[in-house]
Amino acid sequence: MRYELLEHTADAMVRCYGKDLEECFGNAAYAMYDQMLDASSVRPSVAFTVTASGEESRERLFAFLSELIYITDVRGLVFSEFDVSFKGDDVICTARGESLDIARHSPRAEVKAVTYHMMAVDEKEPSVTVVFDL
Repeated sequence: MRYELLEHTADAMVRCYGKDLEECFGNAAYAMYDQMLDASSVRPSVAFTVTASGEESRERLFAFLSELIYITDVRGLVFSEFDVSFKGDDVICTARGESLDIARHSPRAEVKAVTYHMMAVDEKEPSVTVVFDL
């Protein structure tokens, strides 16, 4: 299981799993796009490199997901595959996807932002919990 949708009053809260934190970050990105649209319908035809930085894990996760929202807003790209690696304080991701096609991608909700509210990064489990402002 990549992620589970948790109960939250107004926004979308997800807990994402993986074999390591890099996979958890990628699954958080997938979960974010899956709140926006049917992520399984996104073809991985275009590769885009995303880099984000932060001094600690929560900052890196916040910056990474926020950068993906920015790319979607500005370039109209949506993604379904994420190869994430860490290098020092940087998150480096090759995201694969395509241009947004409203007819095919079945829009669900607009993710306006990532929040620090209830955000958690568990390196031992490993898992991450994120709330998306809808």
